Amino acid sequence: MKNGFINKGNYPMETDIRIRKYVENISKGWEHEYNEYRSKWIECPSKGIVLEYPLLVDIELSSICNLRCPMCYTITEDFKKDVAKGLMDYDLFRKIIDEIHEKVPAIRLSLRGEPTLHDKFVDCIKYAKDAGVREISFLTNGSKLTEKYFKEIMFAGADWITISIDGLGEIYEQIRRPLKFLDTLNRVKAIKRIKDANNFVKPVIKIQSIWPAIRNNPEEYYNTFVNYVDLIAYNPLIDYLENDNVDDIIYEKHFSCPQLYQRLVIGSDGYALACSNDEKGLMKVGNANDVSISDIWHGDKINKLREQYKCSNGFKGISICKRCYLPRATENKERCLIHNDNFVVSNYINREQEYGK
Repeated sequence: MKNGFINKGNYPMETDIRIRKYVENISKGWEHEYNEYRSKWIECPSKGIVLEYPLLVDIELSSICNLRCPMCYTITEDFKKDVAKGLMDYDLFRKIIDEIHEKVPAIRLSLRGEPTLHDKFVDCIKYAKDAGVREISFLTNGSKLTEKYFKEIMFAGADWITISIDGLGEIYEQIRRPLKFLDTLNRVKAIKRIKDANNFVKPVIKIQSIWPAIRNNPEEYYNTFVNYVDLIAYNPLIDYLENDNVDDIIYEKHFSCPQLYQRLVIGSDGYALACSNDEKGLMKVGNANDVSISDIWHGDKINKLREQYKCSNGFKGISICKRCYLPRATENKERCLIHNDNFVVSNYINREQEYGK
């Protein structure tokens, strides 16, 4: 497997100095273990190594979202029909943590919905951190990150927050409706102020935008946030709405999915998914309500997927994998200027970069 497949789909718009500082901050307090964890993140899929436990468990606290973004799969009829909307039972969350807290270095408390909608969101962070989980992260739209709520999250022990901020001003408000851009910007500024006042480097704050939302003003986007966050990144627009003709997709050569050796996803209903890109829950490999994380990770269902992926182009025999962005080939034709540097933009071949398409 090429290393380029392993961390694909999200690209920093950063200087080398800021990236090094970001890594320093995110690894603070567990530097040696963090380096080992990140090395295994590459080594395990590269060599086909199945560890005793996954390196990361995605625990979806909420499959409910409070926004209706035009490029998001949660607005599609198939998603509404196929995915049960709900919050993870707190007892199930504790069951998972009780098993994995000494075995899994990292958890991510989000997947398809907005995790901060869970009524015990802060309790979940504190329970996992008190149990010894080294890195707790989540992705959020930022709508609930008031000063009071952020302080609760910070003191509970969150390590890393990614906030999706697609574009500036009116473009942001068109995409992230009904949120207002200045409200979100002020929340980001307040987070920085609170961290500084308490001498906290964590949670590190990463923001990200889909590329078409900032294509016309990437440097302005970067400059707007650079003094308040730890890392700024972009995502080329993925075909979440399944508008692309699958016959037009160009694939990487010799692709094998890294996630089968890195992470395991537990949906809000307890069903385990083989991949964090299985937004419709079509590849269920177990149920954490009834089975241990270890048994799921080493179970027949996920092992059959691993075996299929060992075959040349084995992913093409799985319909959702054929549409996934991970095996999709990229090109680097686009350029822009950011922090006085000629910045290269990665994009998927034959993928229109217009949100809502």
